[in-house]
Amino acid sequence: MTRMKSTILVLVFVTLLASGCASKQAATVDPLTGTWSGEWGPSPERQTQVELDLKWDGTNLTGTIDPQRRRLELKKSSFDAKTNAIHMEVDAPMSGGEMDHYTIDGKVDGKSMQGTWTRHNGKGDFKITKQ
Repeated sequence: MTRMKSTILVLVFVTLLASGCASKQAATVDPLTGTWSGEWGPSPERQTQVELDLKWDGTNLTGTIDPQRRRLELKKSSFDAKTNAIHMEVDAPMSGGEMDHYTIDGKVDGKSMQGTWTRHNGKGDFKITKQ
């Protein structure tokens, strides 16, 4: 009978350990990594297509933003998993050769992200969806 109790105890322990690992994996689901696409612009009438490719490792957020076929590397970015707030910065070349700095702030809600952006002479909003 002692051997049977030991076997049952081991099975219970293994089951609890496995369920604990499964719940930890569920808690660390990556809400950002992947391709996001949608629109951004200075007004509802002036929206253009934009695509983001993001990679989040649980701490660092990296990726690219592609407005109108101009793939640009994110320079500074962060994501707060507690508040779902996202912050990104990117530099884009202007027609005169100088750089235009964009600051992008938003909120992630499942497979949707929306927020605002600013640059040296303008501002607008965006709404994108994870593909």
